[in-house]
Amino acid sequence: MFESDFPSAALLLPLLVIIFAVVVLLRAVRIVPQQSALIIERLGRYSRTLEGGFHIIVPFVDRVRASIDQREQVVSFPPQPVITSDNLVVSIDTVIYYQVIDPKSAVYEIANFIQGIEQLTVTTLRNVIGSLDLEQTLTSRDQINGQLRGVLDEATGKWGIRVNRVELKAIDPPMSVQESMEKQMKAERDRRAAILNAEGIKASQILTAEGEKQSQILRAEGSAQARILEAQGQARAIQQVFEAIHRGRPTEKLLAYQYLQVLPQLARGDSNKMWIIPSELTDALKGIGGMLGKAAPGGLDGGDHYEPESTMATAFEEATLEDPATALAQAREQAEQAKPPAEGRPTT
Repeated sequence: MFESDFPSAALLLPLLVIIFAVVVLLRAVRIVPQQSALIIERLGRYSRTLEGGFHIIVPFVDRVRASIDQREQVVSFPPQPVITSDNLVVSIDTVIYYQVIDPKSAVYEIANFIQGIEQLTVTTLRNVIGSLDLEQTLTSRDQINGQLRGVLDEATGKWGIRVNRVELKAIDPPMSVQESMEKQMKAERDRRAAILNAEGIKASQILTAEGEKQSQILRAEGSAQARILEAQGQARAIQQVFEAIHRGRPTEKLLAYQYLQVLPQLARGDSNKMWIIPSELTDALKGIGGMLGKAAPGGLDGGDHYEPESTMATAFEEATLEDPATALAQAREQAEQAKPPAEGRPTT
């Protein structure tokens, strides 16, 4: 019975030794990823920092205190209420970009560096925003980011952390202030639209007036040029007619005949009250009468009613024109007499 148990016990001991060796080997070997660091403590005290690569530690003597990621990290903090210099509460949401550059300090200088960065960001943000009013807070993001980064980088330097960037993700004023700002922006947009519309109307009216001015100027110039050309044409026509008449050497009889043709045109129109007959017409009519007397001694129609040349000339010379003023007075008197009698006035 004891002989049968002995082989199993002899096999169990080497098996335990092998298992122990594997465990020791696993605890002794450490493979650290790139951009990571392991803080090693030996018997409770800091021993060394293992960078990326293959490392061997003493089992059961050395232990890994913390694993630190040395890549740049991004942490977003919840919105924090902050009071501005004009006593308005705004809610600000921040984002921090940081990187651990000293893993030992990040582990031993502060218990929780994430919480420390958050609280430091909140207090610094309140100090910065407390010196600005609402309008400056909304328009000075770069200035606020720069001040926060400077303070945080200086405070977290002893923790082995470098703050690369600080961004204000959102700045939310109170709802009443947002409504007032929206109304103000709408009024400003309406004002700008009205100004642009007025400027457009003004420019349109100016262009229209300039166009009308140029059009009137061009029409006036065209009319002036047309009148000048027409006057020049009439002057040339009169000159040519005058030269033609003088070249033809007209007699008094021809001129008298032309005067007789023009007389009906002078009498045409309602405004003609007085005619002016040139003195040459009397002499010309005398000549025409003489020619007619010589051509038809028995009378114009062969009857006994022929008047000699001297009689026609004498009658033409004795004919006188009526005074225009006298004729106008007589016409008015006749018009008054022709009016119907007024109402209530007895007729005669």
